[in-house]
Amino acid sequence: MGAFSRAVADLAANSTALIGTRLELLGLEAQDARDRLLGRLALLLAAAICLLLALLVATLAVALYFWPTEHRFLALGLLAALYALLGAGLVAVLLSRLRQDPAPFSVTADVLRQDARSFGLAPSAGSSGDADGSAADDPSSRGMS
Repeated sequence: MGAFSRAVADLAANSTALIGTRLELLGLEAQDARDRLLGRLALLLAAAICLLLALLVATLAVALYFWPTEHRFLALGLLAALYALLGAGLVAVLLSRLRQDPAPFSVTADVLRQDARSFGLAPSAGSSGDADGSAADDPSSRGMS
């Protein structure tokens, strides 16, 4: 019984170390995602403030230039249309970049999948669940009767 309890204790210690390592990896990925997000938000805020101030001054300059003429409303309308198009374009660029970002915690998920495969808890890539029906070789997919 001593060897068995020693083996169980070793298994528990190894499992605890494995879980601790995976949680540490998850924490590092969360911190990295947070840092990237905060950096992007700070850059976005600074750029928005500078661009808004430049836009305000440019709008005032155009409005003052055309004010004494009969084209003042045309000039203001064209400026509004230009700003709307630029805003829509910037939103499209932002959405495109957000779609291209890697999934958060993808490294942790990959490592956990590899762990599950190495312990025999999950099928290896391409061995089951394929369209060709190769899942029949998996003992977990057979019914117990």
